[in-house]
Amino acid sequence: MAVSIHDRSVRLAAVAALALLAAACSRGITSTPGEAPNLENWAAEVRARPAPPLDPLPVMRQFETFEYAAQDLRDPFSNAFTDRDDANGPRPDSDRRKQTLEQFPLDSLDMVGTLGTGGALAALMMAPDKVTYRVRPGDYMGQSDGRVTGVFEDRVELVELVPDGAGGWLERPASIALEDN
Repeated sequence: MAVSIHDRSVRLAAVAALALLAAACSRGITSTPGEAPNLENWAAEVRARPAPPLDPLPVMRQFETFEYAAQDLRDPFSNAFTDRDDANGPRPDSDRRKQTLEQFPLDSLDMVGTLGTGGALAALMMAPDKVTYRVRPGDYMGQSDGRVTGVFEDRVELVELVPDGAGGWLERPASIALEDN
């Protein structure tokens, strides 16, 4: 097995580095065990030096003061909207018995005709179950408590109750037009 010149020079450099490292480490070793004069001298010299000055404290910035002047406004975390007793506003009647057409969304109901004349007019509504139901003013349909307010030859008008997002209810008008077949 031949050793190249490059391998020899690498080995020689490694041996030289180890020799230098051993010589550097042996400089601090004395013949008397337990003594390290270089270390003790250095520690004494460091203790004798004056302490460096401390950095000055940073200057405190003055902050603008703010006076909270909203004591008379509504507290956003209060239960003012959820606990209010809004007797004058619309509200669904939870005791009312649900009618058949209230199980279907309003857009799934189709008006297919009318029966009667004048004030006794009733609308014929086709539900998704393919059953035709008779609807008069005062009846309910749709899933948002939709109360029928008027039946006309070409449409049914109603008012739905939708949540207003603040614990109350809003009335929203809606209508279903007669299908043109």
